[in-house]
Amino acid sequence: MLGSRAAAILATGLIVVGCAVQQTSTTGTSGASASPVSLEAAGTPVALPAPRTSGPVSLEETLARRRSIRELAAEPLTPAEIGQRLWAAQGVTDAQGRRTAPSAGALYPLELYAVTAEGTSRYLPDRHALEPLGDRDLRPRLRWAAFDQAAIGEAPLVVVVVGVPSRTAAKYGPDRARRYVALEAGHAAQDLLLQAVSLGLGAVPIGAFDDAGVAAVLGLPSGYEPLYLLAVGHPR
Repeated sequence: MLGSRAAAILATGLIVVGCAVQQTSTTGTSGASASPVSLEAAGTPVALPAPRTSGPVSLEETLARRRSIRELAAEPLTPAEIGQRLWAAQGVTDAQGRRTAPSAGALYPLELYAVTAEGTSRYLPDRHALEPLGDRDLRPRLRWAAFDQAAIGEAPLVVVVVGVPSRTAAKYGPDRARRYVALEAGHAAQDLLLQAVSLGLGAVPIGAFDDAGVAAVLGLPSGYEPLYLLAVGHPR
């Protein structure tokens, strides 16, 4: 069970991220409405710089240096830095549409949402592009849904890994699908974490959050399940 402090944080966070359109934020970090973003595209997809397929650090050194970094500078990441991390997690790597992370049956049930100070976008692996979903900074609300973990509110980029188990269940059934989707989220997250290390950035994976709270912040439909939060930035 949650301690009294965590329960209080969660209760406050759920108020902040509630779906009532007329409610306003009580965090003091913005005066924007507390209604969630819409999954409908808010603009034309923005192509990201082509991903790199070689780097200055070996895989062995990258593995040895990987650590969870929670102290992240507010300095924004460039489109190339954001795109490289998203590509590492779910990028397309051949003409058949296969991706960087293994997927049971090549069904690809993951969706990646990039949350920054400028707004929220969905990663489109087939186009290596970002689809804008809204221009509000949702990091403070994600922080509340993650039990007030500072890294979520301070990192210039928060990647939300979302699973859609129905895509995998159509072939493998619901019970096995949940296992496969969870495994795939781990593969994708580790790819992103290693990519961050190899290019001199810091990152921390966060699994302690209120699922319904995160889903409310992003306006996820039924069947879309938040699995992981990854805070990324330059180490302080």
